[in-house]
Amino acid sequence: MTIKFPYGLADFQKIREENYFYVDRTDRIALIENAGDQLLFLRPRRFGKSLWLSVLENYYDLARADRFEELFGDLKIGREPTSRRNSY
Repeated sequence: MTIKFPYGLADFQKIREENYFYVDRTDRIALIENAGDQLLFLRPRRFGKSLWLSVLENYYDLARADRFEELFGDLKIGREPTSRRNSY
């Protein structure tokens, strides 16, 4: 099996559906929820900022609640979701 690397791809849903390589950092969602009201992500270009926003969009979007298990089921946040999942 060939591992597909999502170079330049910032669409979390597409990465998960098409089995691209993905490093699970979803455990940080719970940390972000407890961090405060304003967050600033300072990272160099091509360091995954847009992909992270896509992860958050898919996690919190109420309209995507039916796809939660498919997208997050085998990830850390899927095994221990927060109370705010799919609530906005």
